[in-house]
Amino acid sequence: MTSAIGFALGLLVFAENQNAGDQVTVLRNVAVLDGTGRAVQQNQDVTIKGDRILSIKAASSVVPKGARVVDLAGKTIMPQLINSHGHLGLLKGTTMSSANYTEDNIRAQLLRYEAYGVGAVLVLGTDHDEIFGLREASRKGTLPGAAIYTAGKGFGVKDALPPLSFGMDQVFRPLTEAEARNELRQLAAKKPDVVKIWVDDLWGTLPKMKPEIYGGIIQEAHRHGLRVASHVFYLEDARKLVGSGLDIIAHSVRDAEIDDPLLAEMKKRKVAYIPTLSLDEFAFAYQNDPQWLNSPFFQAALEPGVLQMITSAEYKEKVRKNPNTAKEVSALQVALKNVKRIHDAGILLSMGTDSGAQPIRVQGFSEHMELELLVKAGLTPLQAIATATKNAAALLKVDDRYGTLAPGKKANFIVLDKDPSTDILNTRTISAVWKNGEKVNEGPLATLAKAN
Repeated sequence: MTSAIGFALGLLVFAENQNAGDQVTVLRNVAVLDGTGRAVQQNQDVTIKGDRILSIKAASSVVPKGARVVDLAGKTIMPQLINSHGHLGLLKGTTMSSANYTEDNIRAQLLRYEAYGVGAVLVLGTDHDEIFGLREASRKGTLPGAAIYTAGKGFGVKDALPPLSFGMDQVFRPLTEAEARNELRQLAAKKPDVVKIWVDDLWGTLPKMKPEIYGGIIQEAHRHGLRVASHVFYLEDARKLVGSGLDIIAHSVRDAEIDDPLLAEMKKRKVAYIPTLSLDEFAFAYQNDPQWLNSPFFQAALEPGVLQMITSAEYKEKVRKNPNTAKEVSALQVALKNVKRIHDAGILLSMGTDSGAQPIRVQGFSEHMELELLVKAGLTPLQAIATATKNAAALLKVDDRYGTLAPGKKANFIVLDKDPSTDILNTRTISAVWKNGEKVNEGPLATLAKAN
């Protein structure tokens, strides 16, 4: 999606939201998937006043006087998705660069996420300071698209993760605990939603963050009322981080199955888990032609040039010859097992994708692919959807307004042509996205076709 398209869509969204007021709208005869994990309620009338849901009741012929009626017979509505691990601004075309980090680019990406039914994105550690002003506009409703949540500048390791080659040059890279604590205090003044740290060593090729540094960051963050999320790969790192007070594991443990003692400790300490399964699948999927490659739903989300890149013989051969490709295949299988263990242990499992961190991790499509992988891991479609709605809202601490469809909650939802509780791939049948009680787009395919 180009910046021009983004601006055009943004003006349309803004104008529609300005007219919402206290308008009463009744969605007639619609199936309601409320995001809690319970079964879909068929033949419902959903009454909306302004930007809030007023009631959800069995369909009847009685509607409030003066109400706008929208017949959604045969459709299913579900809450907008929340991506609790994404990235903004650095991706443009086939490049990752700090120079790409502009307001125009961020606006276009927020609108792309929204067209795919993603209502909010938590950006974990790769933002520039400008994000805080954009976040304020996003919260006020003057910046259209998905809502922004951010960790601001994260904490990495000098000459190690996160990679400078991906434009991640704003990250703090403290050499001592004292330096880390001082930088955390600087960050805390900007009131980030969480703090992000990178700990692991990229297949053993780079130095890890030292325990005294991440321990100091976690302690100092907690003194300022901030939670810490960590990039992680190894079971032993996860164990040490949880013991040091980590709040959120921001990737799957992928080298070994999570054992019962760690599960118990995570549950006791209320540590949340963001699996980012699609990250691993994207790392190896393009060596062949995945079944979704030619899907318009996938291709509409791509930055210019990415399709040509990933379908080229040169790129496929590069993936096949990469010694880490086989490791990624194995890592995903371990990650799938660990997701089921985390879920069954009753630990907060929140959908995240790491989309936008590389051109191959596609903003908008990744979130639907993540739902498919959660089902592959053994969750039911309703349980998978709950990770991306109810649970993700709980992780962001906004579940009083978002994440489920219920009276008093925000009227933010996706309209689907098919019921995803019977087939998770049906989250891709988006015919409309509503925000604050108004339709803001008609899904990615219609929206992009209209804009072009």
